[in-house]
Amino acid sequence: MAIIITDECINCGACEPECPNNAIYEAGAEWAIADGTGVVGSYTLEDGSKTEAETEHQPISDEVYFIVPDKCTECQGFHEEPQCAAVCPVDCCVPDPDREESEEELLERKERLHL
Repeated sequence: MAIIITDECINCGACEPECPNNAIYEAGAEWAIADGTGVVGSYTLEDGSKTEAETEHQPISDEVYFIVPDKCTECQGFHEEPQCAAVCPVDCCVPDPDREESEEELLERKERLHL
């Protein structure tokens, strides 16, 4: 499952540089699939919609740091545990109960993001 950042976030920013997929953004920041990945051209999001890799999308949160689910791999293929959760001083980086994904799905996403 992807990781989410709860509203208990204190906006310290410790998590952002730890993400190997550049999936973590500051509150209010627009995001793109191409940010920190090897993706170019068209990319199919998890919901089946297509986007251009460079297209900027609306922020998921305007109040706290957020994780883009389509870019989160729980650090599979990079680290043994999600690095955002490992460095978070208030333990607000937690598994998203609404997004259960297998290790295989997460590794497949990693391969799509890092060509």
